Amino acid sequence: MERIASFQVDHTKIGKGLYLSRTDGDIFTYDLRFCRPNCGVYLEIEAIHTLEHLLATYLRNTPDSEHIVYVGPMGCRTGFYILTRDLPHPKAISLIQEALAFAADYSGPIPGASEPECGNYLEHNLDKANTAAQSMCWVLRSWTEELLKYPQ
Repeated sequence: MERIASFQVDHTKIGKGLYLSRTDGDIFTYDLRFCRPNCGVYLEIEAIHTLEHLLATYLRNTPDSEHIVYVGPMGCRTGFYILTRDLPHPKAISLIQEALAFAADYSGPIPGASEPECGNYLEHNLDKANTAAQSMCWVLRSWTEELLKYPQ
């Protein structure tokens, strides 16, 4: 079998940030990297789960919601994939920055975190999600389209 695109990226060179992972027609896959791969520090499951709920809820409630295809965690626990359709990169960067700011400051009930709404509703931690989002707000504060390329 051929190696998929995400396995062809040199993970020893990836830092925290936002990268364009792939382009499929009008669909862009962004790699929102909270942690450096293989460095021993990873997002905790409860933080990931809560961030998934907060980021997806925010992005799907913006005026650009029709451009949001998917928001989901990476199995390696270092970040998230965010897929957009027909959305310019500067706008995607801005929306992701806004979503992180929302998650960093959020203090209400976790959206979709009840038993009828979620397959694992007890595994959430808002404080850890807030902290992780705050750190990414700092990382992405001046991110530009030019920085979307993976480090070589």
